[in-house]
Amino acid sequence: MLVALANTGISVTISVPNEQILAVGQSNATAANWVARNVVAHVPAVNITAIAVGSEVLTALPNAAPLLVPALRYIHSALVAANLDGAIKVSTPHSSSVILDSFPPSQAFFNRTLEPVIVPLLKFLQSTDSYLMLNVYPYYDYLQSNGIIPLDYALFRPLPPNKEAVDANTLLHYTNVFDAVVDAAYFAMAYLNVTNVPVVVMESGWPHKGDPTTEPDATTDNANTYNSNLIRHVLNSTGTPKHPGVTVPTYIYELYDEDLRPGVTSEKFWGLFDANGVPAYSLHLTGSGMLLANDTSNQTFCVAREGADAKMLQAGLDWACGPGKVNCSALLQGQICYDPDSVEAHASYAFNEYYHGTGMAAGACYFSGVAAITTTDPSHDSCLFAGSGGRNSSAILNGTPLAPSSNSTAAAASSDPHSFYHATGIHQIVTVLALGLVFL
Repeated sequence: MLVALANTGISVTISVPNEQILAVGQSNATAANWVARNVVAHVPAVNITAIAVGSEVLTALPNAAPLLVPALRYIHSALVAANLDGAIKVSTPHSSSVILDSFPPSQAFFNRTLEPVIVPLLKFLQSTDSYLMLNVYPYYDYLQSNGIIPLDYALFRPLPPNKEAVDANTLLHYTNVFDAVVDAAYFAMAYLNVTNVPVVVMESGWPHKGDPTTEPDATTDNANTYNSNLIRHVLNSTGTPKHPGVTVPTYIYELYDEDLRPGVTSEKFWGLFDANGVPAYSLHLTGSGMLLANDTSNQTFCVAREGADAKMLQAGLDWACGPGKVNCSALLQGQICYDPDSVEAHASYAFNEYYHGTGMAAGACYFSGVAAITTTDPSHDSCLFAGSGGRNSSAILNGTPLAPSSNSTAAAASSDPHSFYHATGIHQIVTVLALGLVFL
């Protein structure tokens, strides 16, 4: 399947299957062989930006938990040896159930029986500028609440102010389950004195079909509502109440239905398409518009976040134009993008060049939270930003994918740690639908 993704520019996360954790976690040589076979053999033609080591190992395969962090370290060491550690991040997806007492979010903490693994894992993520991978499923939170969580709260539907959930400790208002779970992860990390590891949601979605008797809310309408509202929520750079304006890179689970998947009826029907490639429904991005495969109106840009600290913006600008290898010649005095001569304007240009140069990889528009994604074209006068009117970015040099900033992260555009390519990255969803690739 990696061959099919070659030269597409789509950012890809690949997975070390759970059944290989034991081998990779016990042998540096095994990890090096895995990286040579699954990574080195495919780059730079395939834009691999992250490796997910296992999937929900702490809850699905607890016997392998002691080897999880060693596996991450061995994989990372192999990337260092191949000079790919700057371009490819290493992490592992977690079920949100590893976080206890998730509401109010400010009281959340990681299951203490898992701390012997969680603590060194977070230290690893810090030291490698990686991110916490989290699977967030408001559908299951809604089901398990036994009526306490309103359906509208799970689906991102507007709530009257008196129905919003309020964290009594922080007075932050939560209008949806998704934000509450993400912030619970941030608070749980802060409880362990980790405050600089971003959260990337590797899986989130809603089933479009289920047993009408036992799963009445697994419907096409609810799936359409949830995924459409989720996409809008992310693209608007709303952020979360704890981190407003900071985009949470998110991937829709999943691209295709899995007819043979065991379990209850709904387990088979999370896809945007059925097994034959027929759309299950049309995703709506506005009140009347829907996401089309050739829709160019959903182009996104990465710009300096309004009100961001000038020193942080300058640091991000310096990195993008230096180690980030962005061609910033247009910002030189007398060139077409020099005016307006402000750190905000220059940072926006550089951030956007880097963002588009990485194929709009999720997490590439972060820069320690001072960058934000927008659908408003920031081009002005003769200064055209990458992505404007089909203009291509010049940020990738010599055909080599750029290393993400130490202030940013990178993640998959089309990935599912269970079977490599079942989740669809929001920033790349138009591209994926246009290609019509069957990732099975």
